[in-house]
Amino acid sequence: MESNHFADALIFLIATAFSLYILAVMLRFLLQTARADFFNPISQFLVRATSPVLNPLRRIIPGVGGIDLAAIVLMFVLQLAALYIIFLLAYGQQPPLGPLAIETVGRLLGLLLNLYTILILIGVIVSWVNPTASHPGLHLLHQLVSPILRPIRSFLPDMGGLDLSPLIALVLIHVVRMLTVYPLRGQVPLPM
Repeated sequence: MESNHFADALIFLIATAFSLYILAVMLRFLLQTARADFFNPISQFLVRATSPVLNPLRRIIPGVGGIDLAAIVLMFVLQLAALYIIFLLAYGQQPPLGPLAIETVGRLLGLLLNLYTILILIGVIVSWVNPTASHPGLHLLHQLVSPILRPIRSFLPDMGGLDLSPLIALVLIHVVRMLTVYPLRGQVPLPM
């Protein structure tokens, strides 16, 4: 089958645009959940970028127990729409919605786990290169990864100043990925 370069470029642009916005909504959701600094410039950027879509949705879907359900629904709908459009462009037909919904959940979980993997790795690298660094982004990074690393640190014995909690967290994230994301992905054949 001959490759359609225009369709490939369009699929790439759609996937990238949707992924970046989903990532912004996910980061806002995680920052709210971690009760991170709202006045941080990065937090303010995420709030301004996501509010036009998220605030009207919150009027319809209220939060429950401090969990922003509107953000979760928005991420799901955006990911589902992206996969639907990409499948339509790639194959010229409508995808099966059941497998597409399962694929959507798998992709969102994968994005979440990839995000935490990257955040933990950045935290480790910064702690090696410049442990006294002070930057608004690093402050948010610590607020995001602390809820994951803190319980691991409480179980680890004192290692003489060596913190193995990021390594254990990365291993656990990969195990979760193997048990949840891998079985959910591949439900619908997509070109990305």
